[in-house]
Amino acid sequence: MLLVHPVIELVRFLPLVIGVFVLGSGGDNGPWHWLGLALPIAIGLIRFATTRFRITGGQIELRRGIFGRSVLTAPLDRVRTVELTASPIHRLLALEKVEIGTGSANRGKDGRLVLDSLGSAEARRLRSDLLHEAHAESTQPAPAVSVPVSLMAFDPGWVRYAPLTTSGLVIALAALAASSQFLGTLIARTVNTSQVGHDVKALPLFVTVPAGIVTFLIVISILAIGGYLVANWGFTLTRDADAGSFHIRRGALTTREISIDQDRLRGLEIHEPLGLRLAGGGRLTAIVTGVNRRSQGSTPMVPPAPRSVVIAVGERVLEENGPLYADLIQHGPAARRRRLVRGIVPLALVPAVLLLLELTASWPLWLVLATAPLPVIGLLLGLDRYRRLGHALTPSYVVMRWGSLRGRRDALQRTGIIGWNVRQTFFQRRAGLVSLTATTAAGRQSYEILDLPEEWAAGFADAAVPGLIGQFLATPVAK
Repeated sequence: MLLVHPVIELVRFLPLVIGVFVLGSGGDNGPWHWLGLALPIAIGLIRFATTRFRITGGQIELRRGIFGRSVLTAPLDRVRTVELTASPIHRLLALEKVEIGTGSANRGKDGRLVLDSLGSAEARRLRSDLLHEAHAESTQPAPAVSVPVSLMAFDPGWVRYAPLTTSGLVIALAALAASSQFLGTLIARTVNTSQVGHDVKALPLFVTVPAGIVTFLIVISILAIGGYLVANWGFTLTRDADAGSFHIRRGALTTREISIDQDRLRGLEIHEPLGLRLAGGGRLTAIVTGVNRRSQGSTPMVPPAPRSVVIAVGERVLEENGPLYADLIQHGPAARRRRLVRGIVPLALVPAVLLLLELTASWPLWLVLATAPLPVIGLLLGLDRYRRLGHALTPSYVVMRWGSLRGRRDALQRTGIIGWNVRQTFFQRRAGLVSLTATTAAGRQSYEILDLPEEWAAGFADAAVPGLIGQFLATPVAK
C-alpha cells in the first residue's frame, strides 16, 4: 500500500512533474525542482496514513484527510454493488481496490465508498461480509454452505464480434489517434525515401483508394479485437445463492470483479447495434438500483456474444422465460408512417439539394448520382425501425424495444416502476401518438416506449402497475 498510493499520485501529477523538470533543467536550481517529484509522493503517503475504515453498528464508515477530515458512512442495507479492481501494480503486490456502491450520490464519488489497495484475501472477505449483511436485511437467512453456480464463461471465439461493436471501434480509433503523429511521420518517410513508396505513388487512384480503405479496416479490426480481449478476457458470470448475489469477473491486464445484490436487480437490457445484430450477436447489461447512469456501462452481464447465448443467460438471470424473446405488440400505421417520413425525407433532401446546386452552380453531376440511392436507404431504415418498435407485458416485466442503428430491448421489473411520464410532441399529437416513460430508481432511471397510440397509454400503464395511475384518471380504465 505504501508503494501503490505514491505511484498513483505520481501518475496523476505526471504533467506537473514533467513541467517542473523541463523548466528546471535550464539552470542550476539545486534540489528545488525535485519538490515536483516529492509532492505527489508525499500526498500518496499522507492519503495512506490518514485513511481508516470500519464496519460496526450496521454501517460502514470511511475516514480520511489530515487538514480537512471527512467521514463517510453508509448503512449496510444500502450496499448495492461491490466491485474489486486490480491494476497490474495491484496484481503484482496481491492487492485490490474495493468500490462499494451505496446508491446515494452524496456519499463519495458517484455514490461509492472506495477502499484502495487492500490485500486480496481481505478484499474478498470484505465483499462476502458486505453482501451477506445486505442480503440478511431483506431476506431470510440463506443456507450455511452454497456453491456459486456458473451462468456464463468467456469463449475466445466471440472476438469475431469485436469490430462490430461501438466500443471496439472507439478503442481502435482512440489508439489510432494517439499514434497518428508517429504513424504519419513513418508513412511520409517511407513514401518519400523508399522505392516501395515511389511505386505506390505511381499507382492510379482507383487502386490505391480501395487498398487504403481495406488496410484501414484491417487495422481497425485488429485494434478492436485487442481492446475486446483486454477488457473481457476471462469473463465469467456466477450466482451465489448464499450471498444472494451475482458475480462478474473480467479483464486481462486490469481485472474487475463486480458483485450485484440479487434483490437490487430490476431487469436486463439487450443491446443490438446494427452491425452486431446482422452478425447474430448482442450484449447484455443489468438494470440495478444504486448504479447511476454514468456507471451503467460498468455492469455488463454478457459481453458481445451470440444472441442465443445472451438470451439463455438472461433467462437464467431473470428466472422467467419470455421477456427477452417474446413477440411484441406493434404500434400501428401512425407509428409506421412517422418512421418512414423521418427516414426518407432527410435523406431525400441530400440529392435534391445537390441537383439544385448542379443546375445553378455547376456542381459535379457524380455527386447527385452517388447520393441518389439515399432515399431508398431511408425507406429500408424506416421499415426496419418500425419492425423493431414494440412493447409487451409479461407476468413480472414490462418489455420495450426500439432502434435500428443502435437497437435495444429492455425488460424492466414491474415492481421496480415508481412512476409514469407521458410526453407528446407537436407532431406526435397530430399523429395521435405519445411516448410513455417508466421511471425507476434503477439503471438509466427512465425507460421509454416510443410512439405508443394515445388511447393505449393509460390502459397499459395501469395494467403494468395496477393502482399507480388509476386514481388520477378522469375516467377509470375499464377492466
